[in-house]
Amino acid sequence: MYENNLSDINKAQKGDQNAMTRLIENNKGLIWNIVKRFNGRGYEIEDIYQIGCLGFIKAIKRFNTNFEVQVSTYAVPYILGEIKRFIRDDGIMKVSRSTKELAMKILELQKEYFNKTGEEITVSNISKILKIPKEEITYALDSIKPVSSIYEESNSNGDDARSVLDRIGTGKDEAGSIVDKLALKQLIEGLNTREKEIILLRFYKDKTQSEVAKVLGITQVQVSRIEKKVLSSMRLKLTS
Repeated sequence: MYENNLSDINKAQKGDQNAMTRLIENNKGLIWNIVKRFNGRGYEIEDIYQIGCLGFIKAIKRFNTNFEVQVSTYAVPYILGEIKRFIRDDGIMKVSRSTKELAMKILELQKEYFNKTGEEITVSNISKILKIPKEEITYALDSIKPVSSIYEESNSNGDDARSVLDRIGTGKDEAGSIVDKLALKQLIEGLNTREKEIILLRFYKDKTQSEVAKVLGITQVQVSRIEKKVLSSMRLKLTS
């Protein structure tokens, strides 16, 4: 699956639309695998798929057939980047009209209940009155809350102006981590048994080097040495 078809790649790079269509069809599983990560963002999943295809097309146009890497692996960051760029540029999550109408109905009910009793109505009571699941009520109310940008500066004490992203960020390249894991799936087939076990345990089972050493009956130093060698080799193949 996702094998390089140098003939179609060369044709597509020269403007052959049929060749490009075949490449997209042969790699649609890869594109969908990335697209599904963005499900529930307020966009039609088919629209996101089309954006992912645009990213794949960009990858094909820039792909060097001398690369010792599968075109699918090379395409992952292009597909991911195109989708993230679209969502970023298009603005905040979309809310359907029916959800907005439900939210307005809930707000009116909350207002009437408070005016009569002087107390806040519970979600459970709203659910009983409107005969809809509590989850739908929570979602509807959340959908109309003001959305703060992760880049917006916030300073609770007046002298620490940092964005929300700075405050909650892990310091790690999380998008890059996704790309690395997807790329590893393509490259891992060429590893020997021991290398494959270490990479799978470390990056797919999230085990520490010490835990991997215990599982495989080797030292932590050996695990570290093999892991470093394998990742260095993979990185070279991706960037050469």
